[in-house]
Amino acid sequence: MSKGEINIQSPLDSKTVSMLKAGDKVLLSGIVYTARDAAHKRLIEAMDRGESLPFDLKGQTIYYVGPSPAPPGHIIGSAGPTTSGRMDSFTPRLLAAGLKVMIGKGSRSSEVKEAIKTYSCVYLAAIGGAGALLSKAIRKAEVIAYEDLGTEAILRLEVENFPAIVINDIYGGDLYQEGKEKYRTKH
Repeated sequence: MSKGEINIQSPLDSKTVSMLKAGDKVLLSGIVYTARDAAHKRLIEAMDRGESLPFDLKGQTIYYVGPSPAPPGHIIGSAGPTTSGRMDSFTPRLLAAGLKVMIGKGSRSSEVKEAIKTYSCVYLAAIGGAGALLSKAIRKAEVIAYEDLGTEAILRLEVENFPAIVINDIYGGDLYQEGKEKYRTKH
C-alpha cells in the first residue's frame, strides 16, 4: 500500500489512471457524476437507441450514490456510497464508452474487473457509513438528468479532496483479494 495520498483530478486521462495501483489512497477533485441502478439502466437504454447521453462519458467519474436531500444551508445531504455490484451488468458498456473511474463500495464481478483492465479504468471505494463526512468534500451539486428518479437522478458534482481508495486497477490488482490473501497467510 502506498504512503500518503495521491491527488487526482476528474476527468482523468489514461496516463493518470495508469499510475494508480490497488491500495493507493486518493483525494479526488473536479467533476463527478452520480448514478445508481435506475440511472444506469436509462443510460444503457439511451445508448441502445443511439441517443446522446446526458454527459460525455470520456474520462469521467461516476459515483454510485443516492444522496439524501440537502438540509437547509447545505449543498447536499449525506452522500455515502451504495453497493457497486448492483451496477455490474451495465458497467462494461459504460467503460467501453470512455468512463474512467467508478466510486462505490463492495467487490466487483469478474466481468467488470476484466473490463477495467481492457478499457484502462479504475474502481475506487469510498467509506460506507461515512456519508455525512463525504458530503463535506462536495462543493456543488446540480441535477442534470432523470429528475423523476428523485435521489437516484444523475447529479453533476464538483468535489474537492474526496477521499477514496483504489480497489481495482488496470493491472488486475484487487485490494479486496489481496487483503483476503494476507489474512490467509497470517492465520
